[in-house]
Amino acid sequence: MTVKIVTDSTSDLPSPIAQQLGITVVPVYVRFGEKVYRDGVDISQDEFYQKLVTSPIHPTTSQPTPADFAGVYSKVSREAEEVVSIHLSSKTSGTYSSALQGRELAETGRRIEVVDSFSVSMGLGLIIMAAARLAKAGESLQVVMEEIKQAISNIRILGVFETLKYLLLGGRISKTKVLLGSVLNVKPVVTMRDGVLCPAGLVRTRSKGLERLFDLVRTTLNVEEIAIVHSTTPDEASLLRERIASVFDKKLIHIARLGPGLGVHGGPGTLILALRQKGGSIS
Repeated sequence: MTVKIVTDSTSDLPSPIAQQLGITVVPVYVRFGEKVYRDGVDISQDEFYQKLVTSPIHPTTSQPTPADFAGVYSKVSREAEEVVSIHLSSKTSGTYSSALQGRELAETGRRIEVVDSFSVSMGLGLIIMAAARLAKAGESLQVVMEEIKQAISNIRILGVFETLKYLLLGGRISKTKVLLGSVLNVKPVVTMRDGVLCPAGLVRTRSKGLERLFDLVRTTLNVEEIAIVHSTTPDEASLLRERIASVFDKKLIHIARLGPGLGVHGGPGTLILALRQKGGSIS
């Protein structure tokens, strides 16, 4: 049985990886006032961050529509006997719900599994990659789904934000916290627990933030694969990769770009580390 993998653009999967593994990516929407863009299709990452900084209008995002998903499922079902559609946490977006509605609309006659990853960005991306490798190797839907289940429980994410400004504009935190952060001159560190972004502390300098990301790798047992995600600092991401390579196989450290779908809330200077542990391991 041929299994194909579908996801949304908040996975931040690098295009070469998606193409190599046969993953179909459904773009989320980004709106600057009356102008609407499809993430990665109508607006590039560079264009987005330039507009984010210079536009007087703060952008908003919206999930793909059920019709978007139905169209993708119909197309993919012509090449596959079964489809697995994996998406960012339902606790942070309506994308998962939209995908479920799209499955009902598609009427493909194929089995379509829609999965809530309880993750975001390359935390989601690492789950997808693990599943897609098995699907490409010809494994059954049952084997692919078991791999996804294990991967979901073994993803860890830690991110450092340069500023609280974009979290405030996106309605993710209160103005009081932003003012406090400005007074103390600190940078927030966030993690993901049970599908929800949660505070994981504060750091006073960028270098201390990078140290926190490195420490996550250094102190986590049985790491299988790692992703470093940056919004606007590729050199910093490369330096972090080199440092992690002192304790982990460099070939298994991926660098990705934070796309518009999540960049709305992170802004310039965001740096995220995601890792996947081996199945059944506990750090």
